[in-house]
Amino acid sequence: MRHAAAAAVPLATTVAMLYARLAASLTGPGPRRLAALLPAMALLPVLPLALPYYSYRGFSAFVFVWLGEFKLLLLSFGHGPLHPALRPLPFVFTAALPVKLVDAAAAAAGASASRPPPAAPAATFKFVVSSAIKVGAMAAIVRVLHAKEEMHRYAAFSLNAVFMYCFLDVVLPALGAAGVALGMEMEPQFDRPYLSASLRDFWGRRWNLVASAVLRAAVYDPVRARSGDPEAGVLAAFLVSGLMHEVVILYLTSRAPTGRVTAFFALHGACVCAERLVAHRLQP
Repeated sequence: MRHAAAAAVPLATTVAMLYARLAASLTGPGPRRLAALLPAMALLPVLPLALPYYSYRGFSAFVFVWLGEFKLLLLSFGHGPLHPALRPLPFVFTAALPVKLVDAAAAAAGASASRPPPAAPAATFKFVVSSAIKVGAMAAIVRVLHAKEEMHRYAAFSLNAVFMYCFLDVVLPALGAAGVALGMEMEPQFDRPYLSASLRDFWGRRWNLVASAVLRAAVYDPVRARSGDPEAGVLAAFLVSGLMHEVVILYLTSRAPTGRVTAFFALHGACVCAERLVAHRLQP
């Protein structure tokens, strides 16, 4: 029974996003469109609960409850990455998965009628090899973590962080590759975060770029526009990111949030602001 309910999740997601596209095409940006999108937005938090395993629930909460809700909220006020003029397949694919079109506006206007150029064999080979290495690393980490009771907690935490990066950097690019195979041109989700030169570089330009783009459009830009202070936008974006991570952990563990994750992201937001101020002071 539980597996049957899980099998209905993709169908329910597709129907909800097709409804959202129809509702957005029939209403202009603003409160009326937001009201029209509320049924789809109300469904998204329920979908992860239909999945039988907590690990699936955690990832689907990230996809539906965080990214999906924010994408529909942005759509309701006429902001990307979704646009009602997108064809049904790109709209549903972009709305329901953690991916982003390279140029959603051009795709909505029909300027990208031709298929994107296929990936070069060297790039495909590099992706396959990189994914194989990361899968091997994940398998090794799982094996090592069987004895995590004997490890220092920071060592176990570090291994979990590496596992998370490997998992995301395999699954998310694979989804992007599926979009390319279906004729869409997708933006990359990661850009070698291990080469980051600063926290600003890590969070803003290299790590989970789809989530960064959504937070920038939904939180940073409005707060900065209203306050006139970029630091306020940064702090707000990190605070919201922390809160959404707490939501994902709630789905993953079914335990009440502790606030530690929010505090972690709030601290990183403050550090990013401090980096920015120091960089400005050091400029000649």
